[in-house]
Amino acid sequence: MKMQEIRDLSEKDLDVKVRDLSEEYFKLRFQHGIRPLENTSRLRQLKKTIARMKTVIAQRRLAVD
Repeated sequence: MKMQEIRDLSEKDLDVKVRDLSEEYFKLRFQHGIRPLENTSRLRQLKKTIARMKTVIAQRRLAVD
């Protein structure tokens, strides 16, 4: 997901997306522990997207204060 797309989401949508992506990341990590994944780059993509979303959430909270 691009930064502009992330910035266009509301804070509630961001919270929901972060929760969903974190759950997906956990499941993929668990599966990778049992057997190798075909597409391990998906783990990196999810991790970066979650970090981007958390960064936007933090920026918005700091801007409000």
